[in-house]
Amino acid sequence: MQNPTPLPPAGSAHDAPDAQRFRAIWISDIHLGTPGCQAEALLDFLKHTESDLLYLVGDIIDGWQLRRSWYWPQAHNDVVQKILRKARKGTRVIYVPGNHDEFARKYLEHSFGGVEVAHEWVHQRADGKRFWITHGDLFDGVIQHAKWLAYVGDWAYEFTLKLNAWLNRLRGRLGLPYWSLSKYLKLKVKRAVSFIGDYERAVAREARKREVDGVVCGHIHHAELREIDGLIYANDGDWVESLTALVEHPNGRMELLDWSALARPYGAAAVVRGESAEAGEPVAPLPVPVAARRI
Repeated sequence: MQNPTPLPPAGSAHDAPDAQRFRAIWISDIHLGTPGCQAEALLDFLKHTESDLLYLVGDIIDGWQLRRSWYWPQAHNDVVQKILRKARKGTRVIYVPGNHDEFARKYLEHSFGGVEVAHEWVHQRADGKRFWITHGDLFDGVIQHAKWLAYVGDWAYEFTLKLNAWLNRLRGRLGLPYWSLSKYLKLKVKRAVSFIGDYERAVAREARKREVDGVVCGHIHHAELREIDGLIYANDGDWVESLTALVEHPNGRMELLDWSALARPYGAAAVVRGESAEAGEPVAPLPVPVAARRI
């Protein structure tokens, strides 16, 4: 396991004129290479935020989908270029691969364009607390013991996302806000809710064995920031359904940001604040972080 991450020199990361600045940002489950990826919304987030550290917590590129059929629009390439540009400008970028981008695990301890690839990491918060960073797929029994079933589930999930896109285009025409069908189903199906709870407790147990103060993970597309038996569990969510990121403020306070509450529609993305807008309409700079949870 890596030592706590040293910070770049203060002020070394490039500051956009209207960017909200954080000490660290965690994003995961972007799934570049899939139609469900909300790349334009993520680009907007990356343009309006700066940080000393940027953690990519797995499933950044969806190798499973790309093996089935190639899908790589310009916006997905723009996301990659934006991350590389941040690395060039002084942001330290740590990439912890997940199961959908497991091909990157062949390049552990390597650096590409300033992006460091690692199996896991330890982040030291401003107040000295230590957080273990892992994608989290190692705590998913389906991934570990029945990968064929995971592929079937992935196909069903992609179908749900396509249905979700069609549904939200219709809702947009009616002036209704964005609504995630897949997220709704996940939270309504008792077995799915039970899986989320089991997963969170399993990750927290492993973090406790490692004698850290908390854990940051992704994988299940369910943003969360809470304490589990005295240990801080943080899941940064995803950029397919919920458009969320985990951030650390300069004083060490951690917060989940819900970008869907600020974003304009990008194809199937959200219409927020009860306003309708045309696709491609510029997004106002981030005023105050929209907090799902703080700790």
